[in-house]
Amino acid sequence: MDDKTRTEIEAAAFRGLVAHLQKRSDVQNIDIMNLAGFCRNCLSKWYLAAAKERGVEIEYEDALQAVYGMPYAEWKAKYQKKATEDQLKTFEETKPLHADISGHNS
Repeated sequence: MDDKTRTEIEAAAFRGLVAHLQKRSDVQNIDIMNLAGFCRNCLSKWYLAAAKERGVEIEYEDALQAVYGMPYAEWKAKYQKKATEDQLKTFEETKPLHADISGHNS
C-alpha cells in the first residue's frame, strides 16, 4: 500500500471514530478514559499536535470542536455528568495506562 492510500484510509478511520463519538454523547469521557486510556479530549490534543507538526496553526478550542462536533462548553453543558467517586478512583488507578499526549504516542 502506498503512503497516500494509507493516509486516506487512516483519515477515513479517524473520521469514523469521531462520528461515532459524536453520536455516543451518552458515553462520558471518564468512562472512555478508564476503559481505553484516552478520551475525546486526548483525540483533540492529538489533532492539535498533528496540525502544529504540519505548520497549521489552530487553537485548542478548534481541535475540541472538530472532535466534539460543537463548542466544547456546549457539549459539556448538554452531556457531561459529574463523575462519581468510583469513576474518579478508577481514573486515578489507571493513570499509568492513560494516553501519552505529550509524546503523541498511539
